[in-house]
Amino acid sequence: MTIRTRLTFWYAGILTVSLLVIGFGTFREIDERLQHEHRREPEQHAMAEAGEMVFQVGLPAVALGLLGGWWLTRRALSPVVGLTEAIKKIHERNLREPLVRTNNDDELDRLTGVFNAMLARLDDSFNRTREFTLHASHELKTPLTILCGETETALRDESLSPAERERAASQLDELRRLARIVDGLTLLAKADAGQVALKLEPVRLDELVRDNFADAQILAEPQGIQVELAACEEISMAGDRHRLRQLLLNLADNAVKYNQREGRVTMSLRRTGDVAEFIIANTGTGIPPEVLPRVFDRFFRGDPAHGQAVDGCGLGLSIVEWIISAHNGSIKIVSVPAKITTVTVRLPLGD
Repeated sequence: MTIRTRLTFWYAGILTVSLLVIGFGTFREIDERLQHEHRREPEQHAMAEAGEMVFQVGLPAVALGLLGGWWLTRRALSPVVGLTEAIKKIHERNLREPLVRTNNDDELDRLTGVFNAMLARLDDSFNRTREFTLHASHELKTPLTILCGETETALRDESLSPAERERAASQLDELRRLARIVDGLTLLAKADAGQVALKLEPVRLDELVRDNFADAQILAEPQGIQVELAACEEISMAGDRHRLRQLLLNLADNAVKYNQREGRVTMSLRRTGDVAEFIIANTGTGIPPEVLPRVFDRFFRGDPAHGQAVDGCGLGLSIVEWIISAHNGSIKIVSVPAKITTVTVRLPLGD
């Protein structure tokens, strides 16, 4: 129940009690007056007169009071409704936009000021986190590049024993994995700070999907996974070719990695009105309903069955979400555990 409704009910209750008090007082007054004048009208006549007075005067007063109380509470609480709607629109990218104040120094105006101060502190905290992530990932790139180069050089040494070669190859794999994590963090940190500009150009989505289909077949071959391209309509749009290809490859990579041996991956591209709809589905363990809302969180990996065996760092879907958002699109994931997981990407085609 809203505050407005509660106030209306309370106001109605107060008016009803007031009406009863007025009626009882009126009845007593009429009764005493009749006794004072030594009139012999029965008590029922006094009650009737009191009731008639209450009915003629009290009920219209109550109705008017209810309408007036409803109007007053609506007017008094309208700033609360406006403040609530404004707060609903707050997210990490618009923390610098303060809530509008009335500047009349009432309770709601001071509350709005408190919210604005809190938003400023949150914005400062987010900025510090982005700057730290960006600087840290930037500083890590150089030593990682050097270590990868040195390890690759060591692997070309013919004098290495099989055990030493295997150990060096394992180290190189981990260094490359760490480099991918750093690259992902750098991209997301720059995107959060608005430092990544898309290179918009005419792009044939169907060509990117066919290339992605071929890449997915190569990725799926070692696991015996069947990849199928159900539909691929000819669609063009204005977008960043490199980022769109990265989006499709990340989704295909996940569909293969989080699958079962000899499973299936199905993808399709269709035009729906002025929207391009790309759908990719895979068999496998699926995503539990309780973790589905968190799949786009950074470093979150919700598949306990593959958490240790599957190569990855939990940044792929975060990057996918950013690329789709940068193209004003949307993504939806529906998963039936132990059966199928379906990812639907919708990208506006524009004019």
